[in-house]
Amino acid sequence: MLVCVKKPLAAALVLAPVLAQQPRVNEGRALFVKNCSACHGDNAKGGRASDLTTGQWKHGGTDEDLFRNIRGGIPNTQMPAFAMPDDAIRAMIAFLRSITVEDAAITGDPGAGRDLFFGQGGCARCHMFDGRGGRLGPDLTGMSGQRRVGDLTRAMGSPWQGVEVTLSGGGKLSGVSRGEDTFWLHVIDPEEKIHFFDKRAVKARSTSSPHPSLTEEQTKNLVAFLMKTGRGVLAPGEWRPAADLNVTWDRIRSAEREPQNWLTYWGDLRGTHSSGLKQITPANAGRMVPKWTFQTGGNTVQTTPIVVDGMMFVTGPLNNAAALDARTGKPFWRYSRRLPNVASHCTVMTNRGFAILGDRLYMATLDTHLVALDAKTGNVIWDVAVDDYKKGFSITHAPLAVDGKIIVGVTSGECGLVGFVDAFDAATGKKLWRTYSTPRPGDPARKTWSPEESADFGGAPTWMTGTYDVETNTLFWTTGNPGPDYDGPVREGDNLWSCSVLALDPETGRMKWYFQFTPHDVHDWDGNQTPVLVDGVVRGRQRKLLITANRNAFYYVLDRVTGEFLTGQAFARQTWAKGLDDKGRPIVLPNTTPTPQGNYVCPDAAGATNWGAPSYDAATGFLLVSVREACATYFSVTKPPVPGEGYTGGGQEIDPKIGTPGSVRALEATSGRRVWDFPIHIGSSSTGVLATAGGVAFASSADGHLIALETRTGKLLWHHYTGAPIITSPMSFAVDGRQYVAVAAQSAIMAFGLH
Repeated sequence: MLVCVKKPLAAALVLAPVLAQQPRVNEGRALFVKNCSACHGDNAKGGRASDLTTGQWKHGGTDEDLFRNIRGGIPNTQMPAFAMPDDAIRAMIAFLRSITVEDAAITGDPGAGRDLFFGQGGCARCHMFDGRGGRLGPDLTGMSGQRRVGDLTRAMGSPWQGVEVTLSGGGKLSGVSRGEDTFWLHVIDPEEKIHFFDKRAVKARSTSSPHPSLTEEQTKNLVAFLMKTGRGVLAPGEWRPAADLNVTWDRIRSAEREPQNWLTYWGDLRGTHSSGLKQITPANAGRMVPKWTFQTGGNTVQTTPIVVDGMMFVTGPLNNAAALDARTGKPFWRYSRRLPNVASHCTVMTNRGFAILGDRLYMATLDTHLVALDAKTGNVIWDVAVDDYKKGFSITHAPLAVDGKIIVGVTSGECGLVGFVDAFDAATGKKLWRTYSTPRPGDPARKTWSPEESADFGGAPTWMTGTYDVETNTLFWTTGNPGPDYDGPVREGDNLWSCSVLALDPETGRMKWYFQFTPHDVHDWDGNQTPVLVDGVVRGRQRKLLITANRNAFYYVLDRVTGEFLTGQAFARQTWAKGLDDKGRPIVLPNTTPTPQGNYVCPDAAGATNWGAPSYDAATGFLLVSVREACATYFSVTKPPVPGEGYTGGGQEIDPKIGTPGSVRALEATSGRRVWDFPIHIGSSSTGVLATAGGVAFASSADGHLIALETRTGKLLWHHYTGAPIITSPMSFAVDGRQYVAVAAQSAIMAFGLH
């Protein structure tokens, strides 16, 4: 029997095993010939597409996987979606099961195979297994889920080929070809260095195999080892990053010394989102042109790339990812994660980027996992669950690497859940600590929720990447709105620690201090805007500061050692508060809270600014912010919480007369005083700004423009229409002495440089 839930997606279906009754098999065969034979052949043995009789399913082999792949297609492949009735798809699955060839038996000794792989056979010199070994050949971890015994045995008899390239200048290089197209050849050499050759410079090529000769018994033992050994836990001491791709903790904490690279989501640990590159200046910015474009294979791309020594790493909205040659945009490898039906579980379908540490990339996923990938190959090193996506949790932000730990938060603000911050061991994936963003039973801060049980559904999501202060060893992580968003009477009180910045000890997760921007928020004004760490003079003293422009339209300057409020003011239009008191608490005006009849308030729920990156320019002392100036009528509705389902308690209607105008706004960092404005036709919650040492600031706009402004004055220098909406922030890097500016636009990553 087929049991359906609300969504008609295959992954949301509970599938009983498909029984191969002959009438159903015959029906499935007819459907297959009609719909699939053009690519897979009449007998399903392959043609333009793969052989389906082997039982080897690259994209999942369960009945549910096959159903999903037929119904929804397979992203980044030529496999289309088929809008067939459920019974028709089940008939096709029955046919595919009926023609699967029985696999050969495993007869070798797995222990002897392991000894051969890591010992005298020398397999680990070229192949990786469970995070150990080389990268010249394919990663052989998890073969039981990818290959059949017969196929693996045959592959060992006709192994992959090496290549020797002779360049027109006379130089030679040997290695393994990782792919080519009309113009480029991609080779990895014996030292695991990656090369892209312009084929016009290649004079000759020859092939050979470095694969050793194996006896029949050795082959059987290796097959047994590979097919019967699952993924284990790599001990910390066994992780030895590649010498030529090793982003150490020292490099990350001193990222400003490498302006050619972009080593964290914000560019540095302090969240300045600025670049030390200065090749592009106000004098030459008008000569900028597009240099390359890379299609990610998904829409609404929100990634900010990581760049390390000429390699760029990007993510897509459905947890696909790629490594690119930063000079050309050509991919070294691609990674695609097969997701369950997260769309029906209170999830925002996007991903904002990687963290990197050593030679590993760390990506958080929509199904609430944290995945470590080999940066040179895209192979999975480990994959751990952060929490259960079926509860409604997901993760969309880039993790943060801090001294051997990977830090992540979660989305949960509108889902009847509670946010938290987790730390994982970067080497093994072991969870080290968790800090919740609403008080647990017994915590005195729980008194700020009335009734106290409302804290158990209280949101305070931790959905944006934090920052880190090296000098005080403090992790700063922000929290979002309390839940429900608009119905305040069901959760009276300040609702700690929603709409706050938390100062945490990264070793333990212990809270050092907190500052709440919007106590008892009832307008969905998450406090997840970037906590930028700078030093400056405030109240006559040089101080370590935390500065932030908040969604609630106020600008805050805090002492980042103590959490003390120093100064602040409104930086955008707002009608809900008289101002801030001497502790930084908003002085709320009457008739500004949502009601069943509605109250009119500025800003709207998307806020005066949002998650798009601000940028601190050290030369001018400005914080550049992407600003929105919209207003709305807010309504409240009382509804009981159901974990994992929408829990907003109302909504808003944006004022159509005002619309959503925006600007790039320069604020004096130590006060929030407005310096200049550059108007943007459509204000956006997701576009951002990048200041560079050349005196040029780059801004993105929702209507598809990349804009260059003079940082000191806001004067327009250049703009380029990308042809698609931009919903992320620009960044900058350099390769071979040339500065580039990159930004994602709809489905593509685009890089620009001087003509």
